[in-house]
Amino acid sequence: MKPIATAKAPAAIGPYSQAIHSAAGLIFVSGQLPIDPATGAFPEGGVEAQTRQSILNARAILQEAGLDLCNVVKTTVFLADMGDFAAMNGVYSQFFQAPFPARSAVAVKTLPKGALVEIECIAEA
Repeated sequence: MKPIATAKAPAAIGPYSQAIHSAAGLIFVSGQLPIDPATGAFPEGGVEAQTRQSILNARAILQEAGLDLCNVVKTTVFLADMGDFAAMNGVYSQFFQAPFPARSAVAVKTLPKGALVEIECIAEA
């Protein structure tokens, strides 16, 4: 396993890596909270702004590995409120194109730091 890290995405806030490049050629990007790495804060604008920031963070990590969102084969979206699904999906659809990655979206009781969304992904190198 090879860790992947970049200052263009928030640093890990616990005992985990931003991403891991596996021997099988997959990149596992840890769940990305919508933290703006420049400010250390969530962007204003609700779940849409937070979804955008989470995806930008994941993209920055993938770019550190020489990849981009087109290499993503699977995402998992964690929402604090499933009522935000349509708004999240509207932003999500701006970043991914056909063939779309497989995706799961689940509602969770709470997310770290009170986030509205967290997104993780798996990409093929």
